[in-house]
Amino acid sequence: MHLIVGLGNPGAEYAAHRHNIGFLAVDEIARQHSFPPFRQKFSALVSEGVIDGEKIMLIKPQTFMNRSGDSVAQAAQFYKLAPADISVIHDELDLAPGKVRVKTGGGNGGHNGLRSIESHLGKDFVRIRLGIGHPGHKDRVHSHVLSNFHKAENEWLEPLLDALAKNAALIAKGDAAALMNKLALALPTASKSEADKSAPKAQSHVRQARPSTPQTKLPESGPMADMLKKLFGKKD
Repeated sequence: MHLIVGLGNPGAEYAAHRHNIGFLAVDEIARQHSFPPFRQKFSALVSEGVIDGEKIMLIKPQTFMNRSGDSVAQAAQFYKLAPADISVIHDELDLAPGKVRVKTGGGNGGHNGLRSIESHLGKDFVRIRLGIGHPGHKDRVHSHVLSNFHKAENEWLEPLLDALAKNAALIAKGDAAALMNKLALALPTASKSEADKSAPKAQSHVRQARPSTPQTKLPESGPMADMLKKLFGKKD
C-alpha cells in the first residue's frame, strides 16, 4: 500500500484555492483511474485502487491544513506504513507556477500541512511540491494561497494535473526523476501569439545579412550638388 496524500482545506469555499492544489491532484488521480467514490475514514476522505499493479490509497485530510498530520498518522498506523510509503502533494510558493520538485525529506518552508505531518511522522516522507508562484511580498502570501486560481492559470494547471494523474504509478514506485521528467514535458510552452509579440518582424535571410546603414541626404546646392548634377543629370 502506498498513501498519496493531497493537502488542502475542506469545504466548497476553499475548493479552487491555490492552497488546495493537493486536493485537486488527488481528485484527478481518482477520476482518471476510476477509483471508487471517496468515503470518510481516518478523519479524511479516502479512496483505494490499483494503478499499474500498485495498490494506492488516496487521502484528503478533512481536519484543515494545520492538522493534516492527524489523519495521515491514523492511516499510517493502521496499515503499519513507513514514511517512505507516503507521498504528500502540496502547494509550493517558492516554485514558479507549474514547476514540480519531488524529494524525500527536507524542510517544510513554513507550510502548515507539512509541519503537522512532520510532527507525527518525522521528515522522511516524500514531498511532491507543485509550484504556485510567490506574490512578491510576504504580506500578500496569505491572500495569494487562499484565493482561487485565475482563469489564465488553467493553461498550466490542467496539463500539470492531467500528467500527474497519468503517471501516478511512478509516485508509488518512488521514481522521482521519471515523474518530474514526465511532468516537465507536459507543461505548455509560451503560446505562438505571445512569441509573435516579442519577436522582431521576420526578414529574408538576404536582408538580415545586409549591414544596416543610415540614409544620407544628398546636398541640394553648392559645389557638390553642381558636380552631381553634371554626373547624373538634373532631376525634373
